[in-house]
Amino acid sequence: MGSPSQDHTMRVASIQLEWQSSSAPGVFYKLLRSDPDTGSQTILLRFDAGAQFPAHNHPRGEELFVIEGEIQVGKDSLTAGDYLYTPPEGKHAASSATGCIMLVTLGKPIEIIKS
Repeated sequence: MGSPSQDHTMRVASIQLEWQSSSAPGVFYKLLRSDPDTGSQTILLRFDAGAQFPAHNHPRGEELFVIEGEIQVGKDSLTAGDYLYTPPEGKHAASSATGCIMLVTLGKPIEIIKS
């Protein structure tokens, strides 16, 4: 992918960009942008009904916008149209009882918190 300052158009719904499995069952993603120099990423994230993602740290923060469905992120219950900012070093787990799709921007990849 080009540098972060370049315009880039992607046909997300096309067959060329399939949902990829994450490390958590029932959680999938589509990588829209990744900067190898900074580690920043923009992804579409999908939770199937009942899916859970373990506690994790956001070294450089996170922004998410719920496109459809509902999600529990830490203490926050979010539904379609909600936005959440997690500051750098913010930690939480996430789960969805009914499923959801979100747009997520990360300043650096997450770190799973070992229990």
